[in-house]
Amino acid sequence: MTIKEELRGKNIIIPDNPVSNFLFNNTRSGLLWLVVRLYLGYAWLNAGWHKVTNDAWVGSNAGKGLEGFIKGALGKAADGKDVTGWYASFLENAVLPNAKVFSYMVAFGEVLVGLGLILGLLTGVAAFFGAFMNASFLFAGTLSTNPLLFILATWIVLGWKVAGWYGLDRWALPLLGTPWTRKKSG
Repeated sequence: MTIKEELRGKNIIIPDNPVSNFLFNNTRSGLLWLVVRLYLGYAWLNAGWHKVTNDAWVGSNAGKGLEGFIKGALGKAADGKDVTGWYASFLENAVLPNAKVFSYMVAFGEVLVGLGLILGLLTGVAAFFGAFMNASFLFAGTLSTNPLLFILATWIVLGWKVAGWYGLDRWALPLLGTPWTRKKSG
């Protein structure tokens, strides 16, 4: 097929290799994803629960915990370590003045990501937002478990079609119209 034919709307479909096909398209890989989901979900739920029940994150002193985290990141940026200038600027000018709002977003976001992964409900979406938070923490100069959690979340995003097979996605995704459709009897 020529490039001209392709540009005229012809599609070239390149089949997946057997490993990718198994991991990202085969429901039998769901057990592997279940283990990864439960580990990742527990990590997020645990971290979020500690924040939701901490007055410095949610409650009358909301924002204080996040302010401490941001000031630490800004200190690293000032020393020329681990935090780039553009991200330090974002933290200083957007997050710090709105620390209370971001504090609630982080605390409840972590809980929701954890629940989504554990229950297998909108698994790909939950993993995406978990990876987004991991990337944010990494940009802020915090290693901890963030690289591992980011990698696992990214894999779950890639395997979204089957990662929640042993979870609520098995029923939720068909109701939402993707990726499976019900066959009409007839």
